[in-house]
Amino acid sequence: MSQSPIELKGSNFTLSVVHLYDDQPEVIHRAMQEKMEQAPEFLKNAPVVINISALPVGADLPALHRAIESVGLRIVGFSGCQDEEQRNIVLKSGLPLLKEGKSQKVITQENKPTEPIFKKTRIINTPVRSGQRIYAPNSDLIVTNNVSAGAELIADGNIHIYGVLRGRVLAGASGDQESQIFCTHLNAELTSIAGQYWLSEKIPERFVGKAAKLRLVNNELTIETLV
Repeated sequence: MSQSPIELKGSNFTLSVVHLYDDQPEVIHRAMQEKMEQAPEFLKNAPVVINISALPVGADLPALHRAIESVGLRIVGFSGCQDEEQRNIVLKSGLPLLKEGKSQKVITQENKPTEPIFKKTRIINTPVRSGQRIYAPNSDLIVTNNVSAGAELIADGNIHIYGVLRGRVLAGASGDQESQIFCTHLNAELTSIAGQYWLSEKIPERFVGKAAKLRLVNNELTIETLV
C-alpha cells in the first residue's frame, strides 16, 4: 500500500493575541497602525488572534477585521465570543473560534487541576544566527552563546542567555507569568514575557549592554540588574 500523501501532526505555535477595548474600526485602525510603526519588521504579516470579550455584542466584527488586516497583520482566529450571534458572525467569516490556553484547566479524577508537565531544560551551545527560531515547549531554554539580530528564542518557561543578546526573546510563551528572562549582555530587539513585551527603545538605557533580569510585576515588565 502506498504511503499517504499527507500526515496530520500536533504542533505548537506562538501567537500574539490582540485584545480589543473599542468597537470603532477607525479607532482600532489608528491604534494598530501605531503599533506597526513601532516594530514593522516584527509585526508585518504576523499571525494574530483577536480577543473580542470586551466588545459589545453588536460590534461590527467584519469592519474590525478589515481595519486590523489593513495595517498588515494576518488574523488566524477569534477568541472571547460572548453569544451565539457573535459566534455565527465569526464562523461566517471562515475563521475559527479559539480558546486561549491560560483559561483552560485539566481536571483529574480527584477533581484537582493537574500541574503542567515540564520537560528537561533545552540547552543551545552554538551561536543563534539571524533568521533562526528556537522554541523550548514546556521547558526552560538556556543559550550559552551569542544571539544575533533577527534570531528568535521562545520558551514556555524561563530563558537564560549567557552571551550577547541582539535578537528577540519570548519567555512564558504559553502564558506563564512567573517566567523570567536572564541575560549577561542585553541588547535585544524585543523582550516578552507571557505576551507583555518591550521593543529595544523601551529598555532603560542604563541596562543596555549589561547583565539584567526581566520579570512581570502586576502584569507589567520590569527589569533589574543581574548580580
